[in-house]
Amino acid sequence: MIGTVARSAFYELLALPLAFTRVRTRLRVPRLLLREPVGAHDISLRRCLIQSVLSGGVGLLGWFLAMLSVLVLVRGFAYPLVAADSYQTSWGGPTLAGAWLVHAVSGALIAPAFVAVIALCGRLQLRVTRTVLGGDRSWWAIPVALVLVAAGGLFFVAWVRQI
Repeated sequence: MIGTVARSAFYELLALPLAFTRVRTRLRVPRLLLREPVGAHDISLRRCLIQSVLSGGVGLLGWFLAMLSVLVLVRGFAYPLVAADSYQTSWGGPTLAGAWLVHAVSGALIAPAFVAVIALCGRLQLRVTRTVLGGDRSWWAIPVALVLVAAGGLFFVAWVRQI
């Protein structure tokens, strides 16, 4: 189970660079990494571009979530180094030990959730590749990928503006 989640998350992080590779490579990586066959069906330039845009967009979202999970862990476990000046009014305050504990525990709980979402995005990547390049009839994969890319873009803009 954990191995499948890790492979799916790794596939999601590979999706962004894979969006710029040859079709044969895009079809071979899921077979080797996830042990999931993806056959080619009616490959055209249009389908390749659609798969590149969708895969690249969802892959970019995966990298953003990976960055957030690392950030949550670092800020949680290294709390005294990054925000020790305001611990009296932060979660777990008014003591530094309480604030550090609350931030470390919340980081340790949130980071695996981000990794699980990254793994789910990896499974969506596989479904998008099968739908666009492999001729699978999963009609829902393309709209879900579009919604995820749009929501991820909005989330990124909101995150940048709150800093």
